[in-house]
Amino acid sequence: MTGAPASAAGGSPGAKGATGAPGAPGASGAPGAPDTSGASGAQGASGAPEGPRTPRGGKLGAAAVNQASLWNIANILTMIRLVLVPGFVVLMLADGGYDPAMRAWAWAAFAVAMITDIFDGHLARTYNLVTDFGKIADPIADKAIMGAALVCLSGLGDLPWWVTFVILGRELGVTLLRFVVIRYGVIPASRGGKLKTLAQGTAVGMYILPLTGALATLRFWVMGVAIVLTVVTGLDYVRQAVVLRRRGIAERRAAAAEAER
Repeated sequence: MTGAPASAAGGSPGAKGATGAPGAPGASGAPGAPDTSGASGAQGASGAPEGPRTPRGGKLGAAAVNQASLWNIANILTMIRLVLVPGFVVLMLADGGYDPAMRAWAWAAFAVAMITDIFDGHLARTYNLVTDFGKIADPIADKAIMGAALVCLSGLGDLPWWVTFVILGRELGVTLLRFVVIRYGVIPASRGGKLKTLAQGTAVGMYILPLTGALATLRFWVMGVAIVLTVVTGLDYVRQAVVLRRRGIAERRAAAAEAER
């Protein structure tokens, strides 16, 4: 205790009220004013109440999601798939295309490409990582790895060429169809299309491996299912495109007639 009077320490007894002692005058001079120095609505230096503060980590996380860059995980997976295509072809055709070890490595590359195809789209949609590069590169990577596998298999005599033409013709046709009707809307991916992709990947993967006996017979039937799904879903896309185009034309005519009134 220094013995100094209260007036020397702060000028008035109200200075003690800043400690928040119950019943003591507050800093504003009003008796019993509560201590609000730690509240979220505390006044700033200008006297205006401050709004709730957003944690710094939350702002950084939102910025990372909203500003998807080219080098995000979804695009990296797509790039990996593109790089795997020439490597797959080299492995597939090594030693005349009939080296079991090289065919096994080629299957591994094909499997990685198909798995990344599943995850990159899911990640892009879930975490808002959709970019213009991804929109263009993703379908190219899909068609490239499947097309390379089919052409190599047919070139080696393991798969009839008509199977390759049916599958690749369907994929190319659907892609062109999407661009033709894009002015009227987007044809969504159907459950049948996803089953088609799964069947094609499974069948082609089985043909890449040097299978014999019952497994070789099984892959024949799996490929048959894939071909049926390829044709059926392709026809369904044509139907959807026709309906979408007719609906779009009707809506445009209705809008034009409404504008003339």
